[in-house]
Amino acid sequence: MSGFKEYLKKKDVEISLKRYGVDALGAMAQGLFASLLIGTILNTIGTFFHVPFLENPIATFAGTEYTVGGLASAMSGPAMAVAIGYALKSPPLVLFSLITTGFAANTLGGAGGPLAVLVIAIVAAEAGKMVSKATKVDIIVTPIVTIGVGVGLAWLIAPPIGAGALKVGEFIMWATELQPFFMGIIVSVLVGIALTLPISSAAICAAFSLTGLAGGAALAGCCAQMIGFAVMSFKENKWGGLISQGIGTSMLQMGNIVRNPRIWLAPIITSAITGPLATCLFHLRMDGPAVSSGMGTCGLVGQIGVYTGWANDIAAGTMERITAFDHIGVWLISIGIPAVICPLINMIFRKVGWVKDGDLKLNNN
Repeated sequence: MSGFKEYLKKKDVEISLKRYGVDALGAMAQGLFASLLIGTILNTIGTFFHVPFLENPIATFAGTEYTVGGLASAMSGPAMAVAIGYALKSPPLVLFSLITTGFAANTLGGAGGPLAVLVIAIVAAEAGKMVSKATKVDIIVTPIVTIGVGVGLAWLIAPPIGAGALKVGEFIMWATELQPFFMGIIVSVLVGIALTLPISSAAICAAFSLTGLAGGAALAGCCAQMIGFAVMSFKENKWGGLISQGIGTSMLQMGNIVRNPRIWLAPIITSAITGPLATCLFHLRMDGPAVSSGMGTCGLVGQIGVYTGWANDIAAGTMERITAFDHIGVWLISIGIPAVICPLINMIFRKVGWVKDGDLKLNNN
């Protein structure tokens, strides 16, 4: 057993929650951003501004026409798998072989493809790493093992994993439609917390295909964390901190949260307020890509996702037009309400001594 452990260490195969639940999951989200998300944004720009190069199909495969954005979106499976392999420090032959694995897992996983890709790409990458450079015919053995394990697992388990993830997402969305107030709070708080933790809320939302009202609640929770931390820490971090947290990530505060967990209370309470406001008052829906539900105000991707969903709904005939109330709702939930409520709540905690000057200061400020 000790010899096997040494071999795993030599091949940099580290079986740990951090490696798989943090590093791989975060990398998967980046793969999604660089494919599905960017593809969606390009399609939206093309549709809204009538850019011929982006709006018109540029290629046709098997009878299906693809725009530039459509091609990017179609590569989401390979992009996720390669990103996961990169996070697991896979050697080149393993990394390149994961392209096939990602395509197979995402395709066979259906709507729950991202979760299938996460599980299968991890196993395939680690299997490939274990045989990498172990033989004189590495250029043959490593790709065969990586692709064989990856596609074999995709064939066996991707459909049930995808179906299971979809059922979980459907249950959350059904429960949110049924009980928008309470589920608005639960979804908003949990996804918001995930956004600030060193895991990927975007990947979680994508894995469970979290859209609709539940997607709107998730977006509200993420925005509450990002805008909340950005505004309430302005005294310590000034404009640099406002921008880096407000359109970057609230994860920058994790070191401070570890030192004083009470600084997290104001953003969490804010998400518990904005979640039900999103679902019950503004009926905010995320009918764009599910990954956008977990993005908050990061690059305004969450808001672009909402507008993309509206465009899709209008094209499908399920939405007549975008009203002023719709516009006001998305920006109040995303920025306006968290920017006001979170600092006010934090002031109370400052008064009672739970939060002190310097507790929210970022190391790079």
